[in-house]
Amino acid sequence: MPDRLTGPDITAFFDGGFAYTAWRLETRRAYGVASETADFQAWLRGEKTEPDLDRPWLATMRALKAAGKRVERVRIIDDPPTDYQRWILEDVTDNIDAGEDIRYLPRAEQGRLPGPHTDFWLFDSARIGVFAFDGDRSLGMELTEDPELVLRACQIRDAAWHYARPVEAFLPR
Repeated sequence: MPDRLTGPDITAFFDGGFAYTAWRLETRRAYGVASETADFQAWLRGEKTEPDLDRPWLATMRALKAAGKRVERVRIIDDPPTDYQRWILEDVTDNIDAGEDIRYLPRAEQGRLPGPHTDFWLFDSARIGVFAFDGDRSLGMELTEDPELVLRACQIRDAAWHYARPVEAFLPR
């Protein structure tokens, strides 16, 4: 397996890359995901797009849930939310319905977390996938089992999960 996974390889990694839990910290105000660009631009123009409930990520999440695995994430959110954050809030219930547990932490409270505050996945509290970015575009995640990085990720996860709020607190009323 390569040390750095990109694009669809990240989704494919979830098929067998961990045994029990995957946990994500999302810190960025926007993500330049190529497969999302057209829908996001349409949303910015006020156009309504139909969600693709059969997209690979959601299918993978449903399979993981059926297998008894947990996938959780905490998203740092601005006040007011950025356009991108508002857009993914409109789509978040699809991820939750597929099996993810997604919570939000206001950026003003991010200082409660041990640092550094960078995007990562933590798998089974034993392996971390740290993301690299060029602007808003992900260059992929580098997998490591470095004990110091894994310990720090576990500490960040525990604090973030404690302070984060359910998504319902951030959905438009």
